[in-house]
Amino acid sequence: MTPRKPDAPAPVSSSVTARQRQFDVLVRAHANDLYRFAYWLCGEDARAQDLVQETLLRAWRALDSLRDGAAAKPWLLTILRREHARGYERKTFDLTPIDDGWHESIADEAAGIDPEQAGSDAQLREMILKLEPKYREPLLMQVLGGFSCEEIAAELGVKPGAVMTQLFRARHKLRTLLEGGTTHAEARHGMP
Repeated sequence: MTPRKPDAPAPVSSSVTARQRQFDVLVRAHANDLYRFAYWLCGEDARAQDLVQETLLRAWRALDSLRDGAAAKPWLLTILRREHARGYERKTFDLTPIDDGWHESIADEAAGIDPEQAGSDAQLREMILKLEPKYREPLLMQVLGGFSCEEIAAELGVKPGAVMTQLFRARHKLRTLLEGGTTHAEARHGMP
């Protein structure tokens, strides 16, 4: 073995700290769940990837505040949810006047849709997005995040009984929408 020169950089493996290993374990364990939840929140692949990256950056900076490894997933999903909300605080919407050819551009866009996206997954996603946020968020946290009612209640700041009621109503409204009906709120407001 040849001796290392004093000015040569240390091997990569020896420079990895315990904090970096802990973070690597978190990323490997939860990155897929974070991406799925981000995609459901925003509906765009690139935006979901950005949300996950921002979430992991914030998690790295605050890693010392994570005391219990078992709470890592809810902690990360909370960071992601807040990062998504921050995006709307900063976002300014560009308004574009609609010209006479707007229906042609929509038809052109629809022609380029992947056939798999036009199937039942896209329909389910569309129906879930029609749910009010107070029903959609707990449903997504349970289905995509694997949270229990108690964990959802802690994250949303409500009682577990309220979460169970919201989940029941979310499923009922979703079933009604998928069967082609309207939810009570839509019927009350005259929405299609």
